[in-house]
Amino acid sequence: MAIDKATVLHIAKLARIEVADEATDGLAKELNVIMDWVEQLSEVDTDGVEPMTSVVDITLPLRTDEVHAAVQRDELLSNAPNTDNGFFVVPKVVE
Repeated sequence: MAIDKATVLHIAKLARIEVADEATDGLAKELNVIMDWVEQLSEVDTDGVEPMTSVVDITLPLRTDEVHAAVQRDELLSNAPNTDNGFFVVPKVVE
C-alpha cells in the first residue's frame, strides 16, 4: 500500500495534528518504509508457533482463594475523619 501526500494529510486530520505541507513528503516516505516492514512481517511463517503472553517462560505463583468475613461498613467508616449517610466525605477537588 503506497502512502501519498493526500493520505498523510488525511491521517493527520484523523489524528488531529497539524502537519506542514513541506513535511508531508518526508512523512509519506517514512510511513511507506514502515508499511513495507509490516508487509515483511506478514511473510514470516508462523505455523506451529503458539501464541505467547510473555517472552519469559515463567509461571506466576498462585495463592489459594480464601473466603474471609467482610469488614462491616460502620467499622470501616469509624476510621474516616468525615462521613455522611454511610459514605466517606472528601474535599472537593474539581471546581
